[in-house]
Amino acid sequence: MSDTTSDETSPASGRFLLRIEQGLHQALRDAAAGAGLSLNEYCARKLAAPGREVGGPASAAVYEALGRFGGEVVGVIAFGSWARGEMTPSSDVDLLLVVRPGTGVTRRLYRVWDEAPASWEGHAVEPHFAHLPEPGSRLTGLWAEVAIEGIVLFDPEFRVSRRLVTLRRRVMEERLVRRRAHGQPYWVGA
Repeated sequence: MSDTTSDETSPASGRFLLRIEQGLHQALRDAAAGAGLSLNEYCARKLAAPGREVGGPASAAVYEALGRFGGEVVGVIAFGSWARGEMTPSSDVDLLLVVRPGTGVTRRLYRVWDEAPASWEGHAVEPHFAHLPEPGSRLTGLWAEVAIEGIVLFDPEFRVSRRLVTLRRRVMEERLVRRRAHGQPYWVGA
């Protein structure tokens, strides 16, 4: 009998090599630095986090965004008909990609996305790019909608989630009401 054993029966070494896209690697490094952790510790904590989805269309969409934009993306939020559970066969999936303050929200971001359009279970993924609104700034319809109906898919530093909490309060305090015209939502003061 050989002294070597199969990978299935030998104890795990605790080390492995993971090949990922450069943009995702940079996003993980940035998130680790922001959390004050080594890249290894950050990834180990992320992998061990209970209740996190591994795989599936949400993860694929996040990986796609991070792979293309890396450290420019600080948060990803699904909103629109998918988040409301109102998707039809012709619906797309709206993703808000929250970018760092120094990143210009320009057509360049959309061109990068359009070079290889992503899909989510057969539906086109429609990206929307924005910066987190500054505290006290005018509340736009996009951010009101995302605050009320958005589902945060990626937020390693919890900046996006915390800002959404303050935006929800503002929607309630300012008593904004969601209406529809020609199938599109808009928000008005009550």
